Amino acid sequence: MVLFWARLGSLNSLELSRPSRFWKTWLGQAPASADTVGRVHAGLEAEGLRQGIHHVYDRLKRNKALPDQQGLAVAVLDGHESHATYRRHCAACLRRTLIIAGQERIQYYHRYVTLMLLPGSVAGRRPLHFLLDLELQRPGEDEVSCGLRLLTRVLRRYRRAFDLLLADALYAQAPFFNFLLAQGKHVLVVLKDERRDLYQDSLGLFSQRPPQPGSYRSRQCSWWDVSDLHSWSQVQGLLRVVRSQETYSVQRQRDGKREQLTAEWIWVTTLPTLQVPTARVVHFGHQRWDIENYAFNELVSHWHADHVYKHQGNAIECFLLEISLAFNIFYAFLLRNVKSHLQPKPTVKFWAELIAAELRYEIFLTLRSP
Repeated sequence: MVLFWARLGSLNSLELSRPSRFWKTWLGQAPASADTVGRVHAGLEAEGLRQGIHHVYDRLKRNKALPDQQGLAVAVLDGHESHATYRRHCAACLRRTLIIAGQERIQYYHRYVTLMLLPGSVAGRRPLHFLLDLELQRPGEDEVSCGLRLLTRVLRRYRRAFDLLLADALYAQAPFFNFLLAQGKHVLVVLKDERRDLYQDSLGLFSQRPPQPGSYRSRQCSWWDVSDLHSWSQVQGLLRVVRSQETYSVQRQRDGKREQLTAEWIWVTTLPTLQVPTARVVHFGHQRWDIENYAFNELVSHWHADHVYKHQGNAIECFLLEISLAFNIFYAFLLRNVKSHLQPKPTVKFWAELIAAELRYEIFLTLRSP
């Protein structure tokens, strides 16, 4: 936990902190060497870490720190590639063949799928995004199969954690929809494949009705919403398609001029029209990016999540689960424990640097001459 809270970035940096008095206070002894920590993680049981995440989730849920969004508990599912290499590899590595300078080369990489909860806000504070679980993609399987395996385990342990699942266009597959419908869950994914009958039928229906004016943040929108569609015969339920054409302006850095831009989004969902209006569907559709903005981007840029602490499948999974646990505890403390009048002033980076400073100051006291 200290490795990630202090953003040390490597096991060697953790080993350099061994002289700190902090460890004797917190652990009763100095931490193990970098080699020992890596070796232990290769044999560590990941289930124990998942139980730790479940314990934090259960405490936060009991304390009303993870509220629903107007009656719906929302989660988002997405995959992330952590690293790639042409040389070092392990039994859990995925592989692909690339053409480099006219020659075929095998590239080894690891990819995992993460499920993150998107709760509502509490008393005007920023929502507490919660990393619920993750699953490493296995050799020979695709991301959707990995995601289904993750959801199967999650729904056994967190039966009521979410009502609606968001995903990108890759998950617009009938087995994925049918699995969630069988579990009593709703799903909303991006619809991009123009070859689908559902896509073509929706466009035909959109052309026969006027758009509904709306807005999303500062964007002016035109919305189309059609429901009770049977065009996707492999899906065991009625579907709804929402289209949003959005106009917004950006200011170019080069000349300072503002430029009008237009974006179009199409989503397919199982959400009922009467209970969930078009504006909320559009909002949920854009929330799919929260896992990129508040999880993957931050974990890679500031938490060193893409660093390979030990190149072995079980070790990689355990380190990723520990990062998730550290992330959840850190933001639970920052957003639910730190007083609200202090939150806008020190940045998130400040709190991480404060933790690292305490650790390093203790090293200074130890090494200081008497």
